Amino acid sequence: MIPSMDEAVVLPPPPTQSPTACISAAVESDEPTSPLDFNLVVIVAAMLCALVCALGLNTMLQCVVRCTHRALTEPLHWVASRRLNSGLKKEDMVALPTSTYYATSSPAAGSSPAAASTSSCAICLVDFLDGDRVRLLPLCNHRFHVACIDTWLLSHSSCPTCRHHLKCNDSTTTAALQIVTSAA
Repeated sequence: MIPSMDEAVVLPPPPTQSPTACISAAVESDEPTSPLDFNLVVIVAAMLCALVCALGLNTMLQCVVRCTHRALTEPLHWVASRRLNSGLKKEDMVALPTSTYYATSSPAAGSSPAAASTSSCAICLVDFLDGDRVRLLPLCNHRFHVACIDTWLLSHSSCPTCRHHLKCNDSTTTAALQIVTSAA
């Protein structure tokens, strides 16, 4: 039957696929994944994590054993080396000489040329200004801001510039401090 021009032919719309149908069709077309593959990946990952943890634990235990062995076999030397650079007492630190900094064109009498040429604090790296309070370490004559060197000397017993160790005399007064070079 041929339709006439008066009759309109209504055709159904072409079929379309939804996005979820396209994805599910793509998944169905691939080979199905077996649970064995997923389980294998989980097992390998767990074994790698266990290996990393075992290596970390081994390293930590080696460190503990070495430190314990050293402390037990050489207790006096070990304790002495730990205390050598453990900081000064507050009384010993306050006994170090302090002065007020003034810029001069020529080195003062009695001071070393190295100390006279140093015009900045080696800890904070700020230049000394006229009127700054500086602490002078004996014998090496290195100068630092009082606040900078006091903070340093609470946790270290050496000069931050030349690394000479400050050692307090065993007398009852804290006025005498000597610089001693370490043998190591």
